Amino acid sequence: MSVAIGIEARSARRSAGRRAASFAIPLLLVVLVVTAIGALTVGAAGIPLSRLPAALGLAGESTAMTSRDQLVLWSIRIPRIAAAAMIGGLLAAAGAIMQGLFRNPLADPALVGVSSGGALAAASAIVFTDSRFGEALRFLQTELLPLAAFAGSLATTAILYGISSRAGRTSIAIFLLAGVAITAIANAGIGLLVFIADDRQLRDITFWMLGSMSGATWTKAAVLAPVLIAGLAACAFIARGLDLLVLGEADAFHGGVDVERLKRISIVMVSAMTGVAVSISGVIGFVGIVVPHLLRLVIGPAHRLLLPASVLLGAILMVGADTLARTIVAPAEMPIGILTAAVGAPVFLFILLRQRGLAAL
Repeated sequence: MSVAIGIEARSARRSAGRRAASFAIPLLLVVLVVTAIGALTVGAAGIPLSRLPAALGLAGESTAMTSRDQLVLWSIRIPRIAAAAMIGGLLAAAGAIMQGLFRNPLADPALVGVSSGGALAAASAIVFTDSRFGEALRFLQTELLPLAAFAGSLATTAILYGISSRAGRTSIAIFLLAGVAITAIANAGIGLLVFIADDRQLRDITFWMLGSMSGATWTKAAVLAPVLIAGLAACAFIARGLDLLVLGEADAFHGGVDVERLKRISIVMVSAMTGVAVSISGVIGFVGIVVPHLLRLVIGPAHRLLLPASVLLGAILMVGADTLARTIVAPAEMPIGILTAAVGAPVFLFILLRQRGLAAL
């Protein structure tokens, strides 16, 4: 009798999980739209919901107030919301891929040093362009900062891949350990730059290290869009392989998965997604850990659904956090990394304690 009850209970849980999974994507899309509309109306220059259609050019007559609203929306708020949504999606998808690759819910893109490599390059650009040696390039600091961060992320990826690959095979364990070592080296370099920086440089480095969407523009959003689209297309390609990889590399190989190619594609995807996100927003932590883990609890571990759902929930989280960051201390702006850390760190501890409890059983 007890065995039959247990089987029925497991069957009921699986049915509930399938029902939740079938509604996940439409529900997340609706929540993202609602969150974005709310973000459009909130800010130092508030735009009531009643004026929003006119500001978007959908209805109403053009007035001085409408022109002001349109300037705020199309020049500042909409590109910022678009960039925040894409950065959140990229970071969350990168986290989901890495957790599937390492078969560990605690894995995060920051562990492999991609974020730290980008941060070191960006901090170097800040100090260099503000020194007498880089005085000629000082007027280009705004443009050089994302380029330097992206170059640093790519360089870190190339170094890690060279260390962990041998005879055409990539060792995930060596890749992870090398990432930890490179993170320590990058943090030491950042510490040195902080030590030699003056007050203005130190303020710029600190603000960038904490993450912010204040510099988002249509140009930067246009850089993010193709990376996100390419990432989503690649996610559909690797989803089945990540599902089989959970069983182990040998079982995945016998299931028809080219494990080494899957590793290479996944590593490049994680590095590109994280690198381009860091190059625009600065260092933002915990999104890659929190979002995929929460979704696994609701919709299950199947990557065919988990990866696009992670993109949507990551976008929701980042748009919401950015909206809160620019309103909680208005007219000033709180770095978004503070908010994501305040939410993500307790969730990370919960995951860690849950893993410890499962290991003890």
